[in-house]
Amino acid sequence: MILDGNMKIVKLGAIDIGSNSVRLLITNVIPTEGHTYYQKVSMIRLPIRLGSDSFTKGKISKKNVKRMTEGLSAYKSLMNVHGVEDYRACATSAMREAENGQDLVKHILKKTGIEIEVIDGKEEAKLIFTSKLFDKIHPDEKNFVFVDVGGGSTEFTVFINGEIVASKSFKVGTVRLLNGIVEENLWEDMRLWIDENTKGIDKIAMIGSGGNINKTHKISGLPQDHPLTLKYLESFMKHMKGMSRESMVTEMGLNLDRADVIVPALEIYIMATKAAGATKMYVPKIGVSDGITRDLYHRKYKAAIEI
Repeated sequence: MILDGNMKIVKLGAIDIGSNSVRLLITNVIPTEGHTYYQKVSMIRLPIRLGSDSFTKGKISKKNVKRMTEGLSAYKSLMNVHGVEDYRACATSAMREAENGQDLVKHILKKTGIEIEVIDGKEEAKLIFTSKLFDKIHPDEKNFVFVDVGGGSTEFTVFINGEIVASKSFKVGTVRLLNGIVEENLWEDMRLWIDENTKGIDKIAMIGSGGNINKTHKISGLPQDHPLTLKYLESFMKHMKGMSRESMVTEMGLNLDRADVIVPALEIYIMATKAAGATKMYVPKIGVSDGITRDLYHRKYKAAIEI
């Protein structure tokens, strides 16, 4: 813990090893008498795309093992430079499904000293909820379908009057779609699941999570607590489908590895919104790394610091 005058600061790191990219978030956690502030110091994203290996070949390639090792070694150095006191590294579906996933965990630990936890879909969803997503959007509605679209899977959670009533993970993600390895029946399974769990519910809205919906909301120019409409999502997807990858990068400001997955992601968000009978989607712009930070602080530091 750092003491700056009377102010206590805990500097934490969160590493999110996803199917499309590997992120490092460094955060200053500042507890005060009435509130705990989470101040983002640095966010770095490396487009390693482990899912392209895991979902098509069944294992992480030697090339990406090398890239990941170098990337996480750099992250370790950055955390040292920033004076990070503690961190947690979590890997999701690409590492879960790779036959050499556990070998890679051991390799990374040996080469970088970073211990990776391979987490399941439920833990992934729990971490996102830990990030206090409702604090970011201030919605009028009380009923929601939360949808988190990743590279390897999509997680759904249904909230009715603030309570979680159903949740499910489907192996439908942007990297899988990009590689043509999503079975058609999974789309219908998702539609049916959403329909069954939202039937008869009035005034329901969507909450979208993931880098692609965050970018879509940023491009819209709306304030963070203003939702995207279904009409806007459909219009935006149509516009993006008519653009070349080069134009997406040069005109829309997308990263190269975002430009080829944003349309598949929008297809999932739009399908889910229609299946729920919703017309708008809130975008709190949070993710697994935000949840990792809050979870780590609450489990290991809050009780000792906030006396």
